[in-house]
Amino acid sequence: MKISIIAAIDRRRAIGHDNRLLYRLPNDMKRFKALTTGHTVIMGRKTFESLPKGALPNRRNIVLSSRPGLQCQGAEVFTSLEAALQSCDKSEHVYIMGGESVYRQALPIADELCLTEVHASAAEADAFFPEISPAEWHEKGREPHPVDEKHLCPYDFVDYERVKS
Repeated sequence: MKISIIAAIDRRRAIGHDNRLLYRLPNDMKRFKALTTGHTVIMGRKTFESLPKGALPNRRNIVLSSRPGLQCQGAEVFTSLEAALQSCDKSEHVYIMGGESVYRQALPIADELCLTEVHASAAEADAFFPEISPAEWHEKGREPHPVDEKHLCPYDFVDYERVKS
């Protein structure tokens, strides 16, 4: 099984405020869809509840919640990341898509990071991505994007792979 973490982070590693994304980046959404379609996505309950149309189409949706018996339409619910991953087949590509606590749990076991690094700092943020240690992660690709009519700040698509020990 391959475990990838996918997120958009700003200069302070901020990822959200009031359970919403900090930036509107259409190209980031297109990349997210292209990478995750046909695969499994794992998210926390609040992230699931923030999705405008509910479960993401053409993906296996898994929600993590400590609430026993919680039901999320179009998604499977597990009480731990470990239990969710145990339900996955060895051939599955799993994308961890937030929020903060799910990222913290997944970072030590992830194989790669698919980040959108936004060259700005949000005025307000209450959720943050964990520290990325250069001793543990190697940048394998970077694609810079300047400001344009649909993107009000520059950003890079950056892929990291875990350093082999």
